[in-house]
Amino acid sequence: MRVALVAMVAAAALCLGACSADPAPPPQAQSTAPVIVPGRPGEAARTISPSEAATAVPAPTANAADITYAQDMITHHRQAIDMAILAPSRADSAALKGLASRIKDAQGPEIQYMTTWLQQQGQRAPDHHAGHTGMPGMATPAQMEALKAADGKDFDRLFLTLMTAHHQGAITMSEQVLVGGSHIKIEELANDVAATQNAEIRRMQEMLAAL
Repeated sequence: MRVALVAMVAAAALCLGACSADPAPPPQAQSTAPVIVPGRPGEAARTISPSEAATAVPAPTANAADITYAQDMITHHRQAIDMAILAPSRADSAALKGLASRIKDAQGPEIQYMTTWLQQQGQRAPDHHAGHTGMPGMATPAQMEALKAADGKDFDRLFLTLMTAHHQGAITMSEQVLVGGSHIKIEELANDVAATQNAEIRRMQEMLAAL
């Protein structure tokens, strides 16, 4: 009889505990939708899984220096391309024509990259007639007209002189945003611009010395 009583008490206790316990929360639904990550300049976007996205380091919020850099560098790059597209019909040196083609092929995708990035920040890219007062390295309207009128070795010499100064200006702008900016994508871009254009400056100096 005592054994039966103990069993009944134990069963009642178990029932009370089960009834009073809070119900377990439903499992969190996990997204299975893929996440698209923008590529670096000249690279395609890539798709990653939600679990990879959850562990990715978020990009810091862009600040005014980042926005200004992207907007100004678009204008800066556009002038470099305007200079480069003159080379096929006016340059004497085949090496210079090749360099101009590489500049155009590199900076065109960078313009698109910066335009897309600005849109993601709720900002607009400058229009094609935007002014460039104060941007380092930019050729003046008179210098651009002189370049358009030049031909042969005279074109080569003026192109290399102007483009070297133009590249040095882009490097200065990149160094400034590396100090004052905060967004990882702009940091990556500025490092790429500085490295690429430093190498091209060395090549242009060699070509200029050989004229």
